[in-house]
Amino acid sequence: MPAYLGLDYGTKRIGLALADELGIALPLGTIPGTDFSDWMVEMKRVVKGRGIDQFVIGYPIHMDGSVGKRAMEVDAFIAELVQEFSLPIHRVDERLTSVAAAESMQAKSRGNRRRKPADGRIDATAASLILRDFLDGKEGLS
Repeated sequence: MPAYLGLDYGTKRIGLALADELGIALPLGTIPGTDFSDWMVEMKRVVKGRGIDQFVIGYPIHMDGSVGKRAMEVDAFIAELVQEFSLPIHRVDERLTSVAAAESMQAKSRGNRRRKPADGRIDATAASLILRDFLDGKEGLS
């Protein structure tokens, strides 16, 4: 099975997820988003360290199916990845992924009111949901 890196693009943080040997998408963490000058250094470290050979990126399509400003930002991000890595990239419709990630995290932490989600946990969870959708065959955009 290829080594997939799921990505939830953001200017503040980029959520990361990996597929294990069974094809289960797992949150990996985050790296600084594209507002930070060294995000590509961190991305190279992850890609090399994890032996990544394909990217799966959430693509923010509007609810009516149109492509807006945020999708154009993701297109620019993808262009940088292509230039740097020359690896296959798959786009996955990410409508409502962040909402689903937040709901999933709320459900997990209901019994522990003192625990607050750490910065980036939602981003990594969203990346794992994006990757899961791809692995489940719901890719559709490539």
